[in-house]
Amino acid sequence: MLDLTKLAKAMQGISQHLTLEAAASRQRVELAQELFADACTRQAELVEKQQQWRDRILFSIATPVEPLDTAVDIPIPPAVHTVIATDGSQIAPNQHEIAYCYLLNIGRVVLHYGQNRQPLLDSLPEVFYLPEDLYVSRQWGIRTEEWMGYCRTASEATVLAELAIVGARGVERGARGEVPLLAMVDGSLIYWFLEQLPLEARDRILPPILDAWDQLKDAGIPMMGYLSASRSGEAINFLRLQACPHENPDCVTYCPNLVVEKAPCQMLDPLRDIALWTSSLKPGQRSTLWRSSHRILDLYGCHTVYFCYVHVGTEIARIEVPAWVAENQALLDQSLSLMLAQVQKGYGYPVALAEAHNQAVVRGGDRARFFTLLEQQMIKAGLRNVGISYKEARKRGSIA
Repeated sequence: MLDLTKLAKAMQGISQHLTLEAAASRQRVELAQELFADACTRQAELVEKQQQWRDRILFSIATPVEPLDTAVDIPIPPAVHTVIATDGSQIAPNQHEIAYCYLLNIGRVVLHYGQNRQPLLDSLPEVFYLPEDLYVSRQWGIRTEEWMGYCRTASEATVLAELAIVGARGVERGARGEVPLLAMVDGSLIYWFLEQLPLEARDRILPPILDAWDQLKDAGIPMMGYLSASRSGEAINFLRLQACPHENPDCVTYCPNLVVEKAPCQMLDPLRDIALWTSSLKPGQRSTLWRSSHRILDLYGCHTVYFCYVHVGTEIARIEVPAWVAENQALLDQSLSLMLAQVQKGYGYPVALAEAHNQAVVRGGDRARFFTLLEQQMIKAGLRNVGISYKEARKRGSIA
């Protein structure tokens, strides 16, 4: 139980800290705007330096592929279209429960507009209980709970591709002309966690994702990652090239101890990308398109990730798309128009993603029913002494 009286004392002073931080943040934004204006005049030179000194720069910098001050109006979406989304949730393994297993639940949503077709709103549960599922990750020093999250990411991509392909076939059979489709996922398409995985473990997670993306690419169905309240600083790191006091951005020579010491170009920290476009973009506009330079994308092949920032009306959202979408202007514009329509229908957040989350989420009652069903199956199979541990029993009911 949370003691609110003690909590109030512990929080004393936080308002003063937040006030000071807000003032400092405004100063950083003003400085960022000055650096941004200067960088606009030197964009080609800065991009050339970035490419030339890439192996000597010790932080990730996105590369602009359009003028930095780009502000493009997103077109009006077509009345007839289809949006597909997936999201996942799980029940983690617990040694105190009646059985050591875990569950992945993938929410599926297909919304048809202007087609007089019923939507799809459901979820696909899968239970993992075999030793090779529960303990395979331990050989790489990865906890089962972490491995479960990685597997969930791969399952979301696989289910998304399956839905999109089936949905595209259904549209072709029943529609006059081509109906635009968009496949959406919640969060980034850049899976940073892959960097820390051993090669053998990575080969179990990334290939299914890329296979799913290949299917979408071959079918001509654009996909998109939607990030609300993004904390990314890839684009603002481009301004560090402008702020660098040295002739060349050679971090290895001039600033080798970035982990311990703050570099001179880090004057904007901890400012994030969205601060650059909060005041410059109008609702319904997108920023310049950027190509991410994160190292893990070297493994993505033709699916390297591009991104832009969009003023969706309620916030500045980061939108990520694979290269084959970004390099097709018509496909990119169509995807952004469908995304913006989703945000408007969802009152600030894409309705397809919100519904996919609602289908996937496992609440307390669902968790209890899952273990009740599992207990019934174990008893039916003839197992005896089925029950939770004494520790779990005591945690669920106080005797004080």
